[in-house]
Amino acid sequence: MTAHKKYKGILYIILAAFFFAVMNVFVRLAGDLPTIQKSFFRNFVALIFAFIILKKDKISLGWQKGNLRFHIVRSVCGTLGILCNFYAVDHLNISDASMLNKMSPFFAIIFSLIFLKEKVTLWQTAFVILAFLGSLFIIKPSLTGLEFLPALIGFMGGMGAGAAYTAVRHLGSKGEKGPFIVLFFSGFSCAVTLPYLIFAFRPMSIMQTIFLLCAGLSAAGGQFSITAAYCHAPAKEISVYDYSQILFAAVLGFFLFGQIPDFLSFIGYGVIIASAVGMFFYNKRRDAAFKRQ
Repeated sequence: MTAHKKYKGILYIILAAFFFAVMNVFVRLAGDLPTIQKSFFRNFVALIFAFIILKKDKISLGWQKGNLRFHIVRSVCGTLGILCNFYAVDHLNISDASMLNKMSPFFAIIFSLIFLKEKVTLWQTAFVILAFLGSLFIIKPSLTGLEFLPALIGFMGGMGAGAAYTAVRHLGSKGEKGPFIVLFFSGFSCAVTLPYLIFAFRPMSIMQTIFLLCAGLSAAGGQFSITAAYCHAPAKEISVYDYSQILFAAVLGFFLFGQIPDFLSFIGYGVIIASAVGMFFYNKRRDAAFKRQ
């Protein structure tokens, strides 16, 4: 991997972090609407954008041979990840929901080991375990805690996103174009959520519609950016920069909703971010050692 591709991957992942933080804000502003309904609008806008880009760039609407099952894995896991994340955004502080979703890079490493046979060292395993322990400070396991269920669902959303990004990484390495990956995923997600809208659609105000369309636009920007990021570089090289979303989410959550995470959440943020930074520098030093050999 060239340095140029790595730096492009970093730029794309920071851009994606900003877009996804803004998306979560608009999802929250849309108010008391079903999570599935919010998900449909989020992906419908991305579907339109992906189709326009494919036509503009004259990219084929078919997948590369042997890639269909990875498109399906990416779409199923990505759809579940979005539904879980949106539910968490509606029931937790935006920064808490965003941090739980940011467990995805660690899950991407785990799934890359299992499915892509990418090697994982003892130190990388230790950082993943440390990040999981950090997430417990945000989830706050308790049989009586009112936020336990949405926090657990948010954590599961991070797992779904990690599996999805692993599939994206594989598809990118097999020559699949980013816009088609987004098109397939968005179309799949819209198709599986459409029946709910047909039979249980909840009427929306003009402002709710605008907020969801803005969420869709933000999601489209984030989706194209994150797809480009993981197509340019592996998760272990750029994942640390994905945590800039927490800064964006915390600032937006404070100024728009007056949200301030509790002390335990701050501890969890610190542990997870420290794990991500440790992972980043470990990988950087390890790669430098390989080059000297």
